[in-house]
Amino acid sequence: MPLVMIDTIRGRYDETELRTIMDAVQDAVVEAFGVPETDRYQILTQHEPFELVALDTGLGIERSERLVIVRLASKQRTQDAKVQLYRLLAENLNDRVGVEGNDLVVSITENGDADWSFGHGTAQFLSGELG
Repeated sequence: MPLVMIDTIRGRYDETELRTIMDAVQDAVVEAFGVPETDRYQILTQHEPFELVALDTGLGIERSERLVIVRLASKQRTQDAKVQLYRLLAENLNDRVGVEGNDLVVSITENGDADWSFGHGTAQFLSGELG
C-alpha cells in the first residue's frame, strides 16, 4: 500500500519503458514512505492523446506528449515524506526513462485504516492483520 495509478499517453512509451516507469515509481514510494518492496499495488493506464490533458496551472510549465501522471491513494504521510516522494519520482523517472520534470504530475489522496481491504472481505488494518 499505497495504491498507485500511473497515466500516460498511448504510444509514447514502449513496453520496456512502461515497466521501467512502474519500477521507478515503486522505488520512490519504498524509499520515501518506508513501505516494504513487496507492498506493490500499481495500475498503469494509457490514454489516447485527446483523453489526457494537463495544462500548466499558470506556472508556465510546458508539457510534452511524454507526460506521466502519478496518483496515489495512501494512508496519511508526513509532509517531508511527500516532498521526498516528489523529488525521488522526478529523479528516478528522469534518470531511467528520460521523463523531464515538466512532464511529471503527482497527486496524493489520503485515507484511513477503514478504507483498505487487501482481500477476503476483511479490513486488515482494523483487524490487526496489518500494522
